[in-house]
Amino acid sequence: MSGPIWEKERRRAYFLQRWPSTRSLTRVRQRVKELTGRNRHGVKDVRVIIRDINPVLRGWANYFLTGNAAAKFNQIDTYVWSRLRAFMVKRKGRHLHAGEAKVWTRDFFHNHGLHRLRGTVQYPEAA
Repeated sequence: MSGPIWEKERRRAYFLQRWPSTRSLTRVRQRVKELTGRNRHGVKDVRVIIRDINPVLRGWANYFLTGNAAAKFNQIDTYVWSRLRAFMVKRKGRHLHAGEAKVWTRDFFHNHGLHRLRGTVQYPEAA
């Protein structure tokens, strides 16, 4: 046996294995896709799209906050980042210069206010 609880208190602790289902992941991805889709081509500022995405991400993440959903949160973070980056590339269109898309990193979008899911999982206390 190993682990911090076993080593400190010499007792076994069992934790709930809880993470988002495939259906839940699909639904949040679909919602993000709707908010970053081609129908939003009239939007000139990415902050408007980020403002629309943040409540969806916060609400979904708060439901799965406890448990061990860190890997799933990372998947959704990556999906949102790639959708926003694709939106920026499409918005620039033929005026996109070489190397310009390299600027649109995860940190670029987080600095513009995008809610980060990575690192927000709270593990429940051992009983």
